[in-house]
Amino acid sequence: MNAFYNKKGIGDVLLLVKEQASIDDRLVEQYGDFVQIKNRTTGALAGINVLHASNYGEVDGEGAIELTEDIEALVQKAASENGQTINFNFEQKPLFVVGYVESCEQHPNADKLSVCQVDLGVEKSQIVCGAPNIAAGQKVVVAKVGAIMPSGLVIKEAKLRGEASHGMICSAKELGLKDAPAEKGILVLSDDKQIGSAYL
Repeated sequence: MNAFYNKKGIGDVLLLVKEQASIDDRLVEQYGDFVQIKNRTTGALAGINVLHASNYGEVDGEGAIELTEDIEALVQKAASENGQTINFNFEQKPLFVVGYVESCEQHPNADKLSVCQVDLGVEKSQIVCGAPNIAAGQKVVVAKVGAIMPSGLVIKEAKLRGEASHGMICSAKELGLKDAPAEKGILVLSDDKQIGSAYL
């Protein structure tokens, strides 16, 4: 379960994502301010949206946020006050992590794209990146498949000009960080960041 909140970008809505379900396979059930997203095929709970989240508790942070006991309590309160009962594992697996760019090569079919091999700690991913400042040897923020950006964009597996891409290397602006630079470019992290650790 991963938690996201961006009041400026999408309003006072707390998003919890457990698994991705395609639009055709998504069943949305709304009960007042409490919205459940289920997998239509399996019936499994894929996510929860809490509308007017600040009415049910305090939400700190912007973008991907830590799934604390306070956030769990907020969700439980929202469910209860909207006539629902929920019972599921709030375990959080980070979808925004520190990655290490092991290699970065020119995309064979696009001048402004690079094909990067990125170490995510427990796994490695190929990610196609269009940032002009991407280079091997950098530590970066990677939005893994299934992550929801502050803009509401859901990261999916894709093919960009024929090259597979499993995730997105993020800029400060894409992460919704304050004082993000106007010029294009990914956010380069300091060397002391641990590869594979959660980036919040």
